[in-house]
Amino acid sequence: MGKKLYVGNLGYSVTSAQIEQLFSQHGTVESATVIEDRGSGRSKGFGFVEMSSEDEAKAAITALNGQTLDGRAITVNEAKPRPAAGGRRERRW
Repeated sequence: MGKKLYVGNLGYSVTSAQIEQLFSQHGTVESATVIEDRGSGRSKGFGFVEMSSEDEAKAAITALNGQTLDGRAITVNEAKPRPAAGGRRERRW
């Protein structure tokens, strides 16, 4: 278990400050970021929160997963490492 959490199903108007405030009720938040589209600057509906310890991260998952924020039930779980870049398979004839 890590300290970095994935927060999904966010309303498009939810800000990084709002998720930081929500998660701070369950421990020290080291960072909170809502991911935005590069072109439009609009939220993509998910973000990441890093807590200061694994215990705080577990407490936040238990307390907040499925809770309502801005009218939507949010998903909170451990962030998974990003898959390796490239994803394409080379064709060999």
